[in-house]
Amino acid sequence: MAKPAKKKPAVAKPKKLPTAKPRKLAKVTVKAEYPVLDRLWDVVVSRRDADPALSHSARLLSRGTPKVAQKFGEEAVECLIEAVAGNHDALVAESADVLYHLMVLWVSAGVSPNEVWTELARREGVSGIAEKAARSAPSVGTKKIP
Repeated sequence: MAKPAKKKPAVAKPKKLPTAKPRKLAKVTVKAEYPVLDRLWDVVVSRRDADPALSHSARLLSRGTPKVAQKFGEEAVECLIEAVAGNHDALVAESADVLYHLMVLWVSAGVSPNEVWTELARREGVSGIAEKAARSAPSVGTKKIP
């Protein structure tokens, strides 16, 4: 008499993360007379010496660069979560938070937008692969996960 075949225990398949469907990008023209990032920068700079009880930017800046950097990181993670979830509207909102907190971080650390724009211009027209290879020996002292 043949023995019945043993059933293999059921193994749960890992859940597949949702992926965002590609969307058509809205054609939006931002006019030169609408420099929202410049205005945001000016507001954050003006709050450096403001009363932390009256200004969120002043409160963040009063806590020092490590705390400002931590807050920026939290906002960046929230942005990533919304991107992975495919939540377009929440991603837009979190992206605005990230840009704001990045500017607060720049003010706290003494970095100006022009320094960042200059670095972006330096990299313009250079392949991302080539640019990254050129940075293989960290010249700016950053440590990155390979």
